[in-house]
Amino acid sequence: MKKVLISFAIAGLVVFSAHNTVKAGNPDRAGQAGAGELLINPWARSSGWAGANTGCVRGLEGMYLNIAGTAFTQKTEILFAHTIWLKGSDININSFGLTQKVGKTGVLGVGVMLMNFGNILITTVDQPEGGLGEFSPTFTNIGISYAKAFSNSIYGGINFRIISEQISDMKGMGLAIDAGIQYVTGPTDNVKFGIALKNVGTRMKYSGDGLTFRGDVPGTSYGMAISQRSQDFELPSLINIGFAYDININETYRLTPAANFTSNSFTKDQYSGGLEFGFSKYFMLRVGYLYEEGITKTDSRTTVFTGPAAGFTLRVPLSGKENAKNKDKGGSFFELDYSYRSTNPFDGSHCIGARINL
Repeated sequence: MKKVLISFAIAGLVVFSAHNTVKAGNPDRAGQAGAGELLINPWARSSGWAGANTGCVRGLEGMYLNIAGTAFTQKTEILFAHTIWLKGSDININSFGLTQKVGKTGVLGVGVMLMNFGNILITTVDQPEGGLGEFSPTFTNIGISYAKAFSNSIYGGINFRIISEQISDMKGMGLAIDAGIQYVTGPTDNVKFGIALKNVGTRMKYSGDGLTFRGDVPGTSYGMAISQRSQDFELPSLINIGFAYDININETYRLTPAANFTSNSFTKDQYSGGLEFGFSKYFMLRVGYLYEEGITKTDSRTTVFTGPAAGFTLRVPLSGKENAKNKDKGGSFFELDYSYRSTNPFDGSHCIGARINL
């Protein structure tokens, strides 16, 4: 046990040191980072917790909160989710992922997140009303991960993410790395801790014909192409620290409180808490709340989210029997997930997901 605690402490110090190198925790730097889509949780189950389950996230959804959670994949997991982002804004997010166990303790994973903003009219100074056609911005994140169970208590993982933002005549690309660990202890593996470092990577910069325009050479009748320079920008790096505790009321009912602290490099720090109720391992109901300074007052709130979140999961067994000690081990099943996050303005964000665990 002593070696386990020492290993966990060292890993935590390493993560904190890495986070300090990216100038953590200064809300005065808000707006100086780009690739804000990296801060959007595209998965239904964990977003219903308001992101409080960093310490207990399991399976493919760990690719967003804590990559170490993917190490709990038992064989193969396939997950799809569709998000109506800020209902009324016509922004939709489609996400797909696959994790596959390799060897006795390793898990490979791939996840794709696509943001669709719909069609936007092309306008110019001379034609502000359009009439030149339409364009559709596309944001794409592709993650490739590897996670491993180092013992019955310690799990770790790393994720390499390719970031792409583009329109018809301009694009920007970057590379980010996520890393995380989880520590599980207790008589029934019911005490869980997690630390995750996210979005540490290269600076991004836009390039393309969209930065070029036609101009006149002074004193002549000749025209020339003028290319503007694009300023590069950093990624929104952050660190998550989470804790969860399973209260097994009996063989049928389970209650899991969870909490998480997020230290953001470019925005306010956030605190989230959540509670999940499990019934007979086939139905899970969860609620969560995300807090940051000023969120309770309209005149001081700097985020569209107001805090509350909720969701549920329906599980249908396909074959096999689940392990009584850990609800995520053994057997094959299909799950339907849903989450809602309250916002002002707009009519909230809705996410629905479908999962197959073989």
